[in-house]
Amino acid sequence: MSIIRNAELAEAGRLKIDWARSYMPVLKEVEKEFTKDKPFSGKTIAMSIHLEAKTANLALVLREGGADVRVTGCNPLSTQDDVCAGLASHGIEVFAWRGATKEDYTNHLIETLRGRPHIILDDGGDLMALLHGDYAQLGERLIGGTEETTTGVHRLRLREKAGSLKFPMLAVNDARCKHLFDNRYGTGQSTWSAILHRTNMLIAGKYVVVAGFGWCGRGIAMRAKSLGARVIITEVDPIKALEAHMEGYDVMSMDAAAGLGDIFITVSGVADIIVGRHMEKMKDGVILCNAGHFDSEISKPDLKSLSVEIRTRRPEIEGYKTQDGRWLNLISEGRLVNIAADNGHPIEIMDLSFAVQAKALRYMAEQGGKMPVGVHLAPAEIDTAVAAYKLHSLGIKTDILTEKQKSYIDTF
Repeated sequence: MSIIRNAELAEAGRLKIDWARSYMPVLKEVEKEFTKDKPFSGKTIAMSIHLEAKTANLALVLREGGADVRVTGCNPLSTQDDVCAGLASHGIEVFAWRGATKEDYTNHLIETLRGRPHIILDDGGDLMALLHGDYAQLGERLIGGTEETTTGVHRLRLREKAGSLKFPMLAVNDARCKHLFDNRYGTGQSTWSAILHRTNMLIAGKYVVVAGFGWCGRGIAMRAKSLGARVIITEVDPIKALEAHMEGYDVMSMDAAAGLGDIFITVSGVADIIVGRHMEKMKDGVILCNAGHFDSEISKPDLKSLSVEIRTRRPEIEGYKTQDGRWLNLISEGRLVNIAADNGHPIEIMDLSFAVQAKALRYMAEQGGKMPVGVHLAPAEIDTAVAAYKLHSLGIKTDILTEKQKSYIDTF
């Protein structure tokens, strides 16, 4: 039985789910395959992921493939209660609500695993943490799973390096149709959608500091530039820093950028990117937000210790007033801004990502028992099929190599 906040929100949730479905043609093609083949018959899939309308459609597609699906959120502020109710009304077991305490959040993860899944879909690695800790017994039937995001893949590779990883996992985040589009275009647009929605501020002419120039950082910086911002990149990787420089961005340390920025966006996957010494240099009225998975990139303890007053200034924005009268404004508690403060990635982007996820889960269902323990890339054929579905839905045709051209390539 689902554990949700308010079942009476089901109709509103179903409307959101139906709207998203109408703009997810790639996932619909995957659903046709699954309905015919039933690749998950007799299997339970546990999902921990940002729980909103696009995710709900993925869960429903997996059920069409024969799976018993159990779903929870991967971030207490990204869960949408109406979508939880709508999904539960479709017969999916849901264990989540928005604003869950740390204890509630952990309990929801545990309840999701109580179905003793055969396959997991993780986003950030919290299910895997439980399965490698006190709740290892709930993984007795597990053959493997998939990981959705950069942070989760990093955590998996640390386990693999330490020799403690217990299951084969597919790094879906590293699939080309995921990180090239989701991380870059999805995060780029949705982060700015959230900031604009919550602040109602002009971006043109402002200094925007983006901490991290991975695929997500690239997308955020690209969109900031298009809005007329003067963009500063901070990085620890010399190659990424050089790339940012050649893209036309200013590159400097956070210590140097702290006194210049009007808007700061962390997207590094590393804790304590912005700390007290940076906050002491910041202008009055700066906006602080995080687009990385965990809420540790901006030091909230340091922010509190520097403050003489803390109050809500706008919905989802907490203001921290310093001793010298400056206001430092934090969006959504420093949690993932694009989905904690707004609706997350555009539907069409998640159509691609979730089609990759669905096909990767099918691959795990069929091949997981034969795969060695470790972190594996999703087969390239999945990327190719998903991209082909998307192009077809757009009415775009591509060239095809002739046999002579194939032979030419094979001679090298």
